Amino acid sequence: MTQSARTVPTDSLDQVLSGLIEDFDLLGDWEQRIEYVIELGKGLAPLPEAARTEANKVPGCAAQVWLSTARDQGRLWFDADSDSALSKGNIALLLKLYSGRTADEILAFDARAALDRLGLPSALTRQRANGLNSMVGRIREAALAEG
Repeated sequence: MTQSARTVPTDSLDQVLSGLIEDFDLLGDWEQRIEYVIELGKGLAPLPEAARTEANKVPGCAAQVWLSTARDQGRLWFDADSDSALSKGNIALLLKLYSGRTADEILAFDARAALDRLGLPSALTRQRANGLNSMVGRIREAALAEG
């Protein structure tokens, strides 16, 4: 994504999370929620081939997941892709929360508690839940490197 196309988030992380919780609550059962997550993934901008590097691969995921980080004016911007629709949806959900945030915002936000409030880890297989944690870990590492 070009930097001119990047929009700084106006809602706080807690506000974005509240919106996601409302969306998840409206959907009811887990089949619908997983479908919603997959739909989020379909909205991700294509990841340039040059960003599909070993260094951008997220280890510990059931599928291949790439996460690239760009820094601009004190904010971290993330672009991602996966060869799995569900993993792509999971990373899209995390980008909805984290992309365009400052390192301090990212590090102050308890992602595990947020994902638990969405009930996402319990809806996933153990391997996919581990992959989701790995994605969060990679985002936090990028924020720590910034600090």
